[in-house]
Amino acid sequence: MQRITREQSRKYAFDWRDEPLLRVECGEPFEIETFDASTGYFKTPEDKAIPGRRPGFDRTPPTANPIGGPVYLNGAERGDVLVVTLDDIVVDDYSWTAIGPRRGPLGESTRWPELSGDYTTKIFKHTYGASGTTRDGTLHFSDSIRWPITPFVGTLGVCPDREVATSLDGQGPWGGNLDVRDAAVGNRIYLPVYHPGALFSLGDVHASQGDTEFTGTAAETKATVRVRLDLVKQKRIPWMRIEKAGRGAPGMDSAEEHGSLVSVFADKPLEVAVETATFNLMDWLITDYGFTPTDAYCLVSTCPDFRINVYQMCKIGRLSYVAGAEIPKRYVRA
Repeated sequence: MQRITREQSRKYAFDWRDEPLLRVECGEPFEIETFDASTGYFKTPEDKAIPGRRPGFDRTPPTANPIGGPVYLNGAERGDVLVVTLDDIVVDDYSWTAIGPRRGPLGESTRWPELSGDYTTKIFKHTYGASGTTRDGTLHFSDSIRWPITPFVGTLGVCPDREVATSLDGQGPWGGNLDVRDAAVGNRIYLPVYHPGALFSLGDVHASQGDTEFTGTAAETKATVRVRLDLVKQKRIPWMRIEKAGRGAPGMDSAEEHGSLVSVFADKPLEVAVETATFNLMDWLITDYGFTPTDAYCLVSTCPDFRINVYQMCKIGRLSYVAGAEIPKRYVRA
């Protein structure tokens, strides 16, 4: 199996001028070994998020949040849609999060001075599950608080059309640093293609994250990600889409019907991201599932299982807020 090693996963931009590290066929599995968002800087609680100590923080924007790629998919052309399937994510034996002065929404807090007066790094131990790996492992937040590891890829995408976008704060229809927790094992991610080969990259795996990634960092970790790429030829979509896999449930005809459709969008203010993600979900229902505009509009307002996910709402650099409009597939059977 072809692989991009961790030492090769030190790119800090989605740049269409970069030479591909791999060339793959549709459906061919390959692996990308990723660094964490700090490129390995955070290892112990003594490693503080002080900019002057961190490699790459003498640049603007900093060289952080590395990605592995690009991967060239044979047959991909401008105007196609890239289909990304994440088959496996195996995270490292620890993850970290870091807070401190001028970091996140409480980086200048007077209400809780400990959040803005000093830097704090928390290291979370990972223990293996029954598989003998972290696939079904546990994250230990403290001696008394723990939860299942729920990994996802925080930064992924193709190269943008004409611009070069950093992996730290680049976002767009092509992907980027979106921290969408539904970029997880078994789900399919759809992205518009702008260049021959699509030029796909990923990195920034999180062992877990809550809604909004409130502090600006989640449970950041290294990982090995197994991926397959495919194509929908000559189809246009406005932004990233995700087709979540069904988990199976009593009374359901199939696991496929038990999945859901998620339309992703990023913008500021948050209500614009929410509204546009919903508009784009309606377009998906109308274009691919035969809904009338009236039915699609009324469905997202009345369906009790329609959801808005706020994936990322960090006050960091140029990052926009990331929302996803989600509807279960059982309501949209073609």
